[in-house]
Amino acid sequence: MATPILICDDSKLARKQLARALPDSWDIDISFAVNGLDCIENLGVDVRFLFLDLNMPEMDGYEVLQWIQDQGIDIDVVVVSGDIQAEAQSRVMDLGALAFIKKPVNMGELIGLLRDEGISFEGQSLRREQSVEVNVQEYCQEIANIAMGQAASLLAQVLGAFVLMPVPKVNNIEGCELHMVLAEVQNKDAVSAVCQGFIGSGIAGEALMIFHDASYDDMAKLMKYEADSEADHELELLMDLANLLIGVCIKGIADQLGTIFSQGHPVVLGRHTDIASLIERNTSKWSKILTIEMSYAIEGYNINCDLLLLFTEDSIQAIETRMPIMV
Repeated sequence: MATPILICDDSKLARKQLARALPDSWDIDISFAVNGLDCIENLGVDVRFLFLDLNMPEMDGYEVLQWIQDQGIDIDVVVVSGDIQAEAQSRVMDLGALAFIKKPVNMGELIGLLRDEGISFEGQSLRREQSVEVNVQEYCQEIANIAMGQAASLLAQVLGAFVLMPVPKVNNIEGCELHMVLAEVQNKDAVSAVCQGFIGSGIAGEALMIFHDASYDDMAKLMKYEADSEADHELELLMDLANLLIGVCIKGIADQLGTIFSQGHPVVLGRHTDIASLIERNTSKWSKILTIEMSYAIEGYNINCDLLLLFTEDSIQAIETRMPIMV
């Protein structure tokens, strides 16, 4: 009898990659769930293994694990996530997860885990019959999620705190719509921002890190900043944070696309101002844009910042040509 498997991830790409990474010689019956709510509705008594993402809309992986624990359901849960913070891994194990595997899934690691659980299979060939259509936005959302998790892990180490990271948003927009996208990023606070260009393999764009001014005090405490003046203190903090988030995210995306991005020097776009003023001088050069929005917050602190990646129209086709490398 085939072993019933449930793969829960809001990313089509992630579901497809994981299904294909499972051993072809393992007699299994795979079903899918697209978020936590969908997952608990499909958790029948016969499901043997649940492969569970953490960052999902509607209901995240932590909530699913808590629900399974509360219901007393006997099931092996393997968390598969781009959020690779040590604290995230510790929390899911405390909630009863069998194991944690980072994205993108390493086939050897997955097979080793299954063998440790006493599952035997003869070969390690890829499971080819899974067919899921994935468009460029869905590709970008998943690679952004993984890159975002890599940056969050490093930021968590630097701050000694837990980084909250919701699902990144990916959109194709007209240049004139950029203000609307940024208006959703900004709240009532004034902001400061750093911009850094990147280019490589026909892909070009700009990374815009937007830091909410109300976050300066808590961020300075966590980073143990000591400066001669408040102005120096804030500028140094802003540049250090931009270098960390932009650098790690851009490298993470480039690695997954199988390329290398050359990066320009980071430039302070503005300080203690509003979004419209920040981008007014830049919007005229954009026609169509692929945008990736990533939001970071620090648990227990008043710290919020956003990273917006803007890809030029020509880059979209170049990204599409490199996507098959991933699947």
